[in-house]
Amino acid sequence: MDLKGKQAFSPKRLLSSFCFAGNGLKLALLEPNIRVHAAAGILVSAAGFIFQLTRMEWCILVLTIAGVIALEMVNTAIEKTVDLVTEEYRPLAKMAKDLAAGAVLLFACMAVIIGCILFIPKILTR
Repeated sequence: MDLKGKQAFSPKRLLSSFCFAGNGLKLALLEPNIRVHAAAGILVSAAGFIFQLTRMEWCILVLTIAGVIALEMVNTAIEKTVDLVTEEYRPLAKMAKDLAAGAVLLFACMAVIIGCILFIPKILTR
């Protein structure tokens, strides 16, 4: 055991970590906002196949889609944590939720801009 009382690395512990993470992905898919982002990602990926994106364009697209979904998951985790801590209205709790939602909005807007940069030239050349 290490100084914090936790077990050192073991395959069993690693497997447990992956199981917890997999459960987190399953829980995420129950959230309506994440479903919207996932559906948008699927549609944009279909467009990527139609417009035959290059490898580099695919890398950018996949990272952007994953970034939006991951950030939405963090936002959801923050919202659930704030709700767990307090049921009454608190300005700091609202600020934490609004900041997390704002981060998702900012990244989603940048994702749209990236999509435009990737797809508009391909659309115009068709």
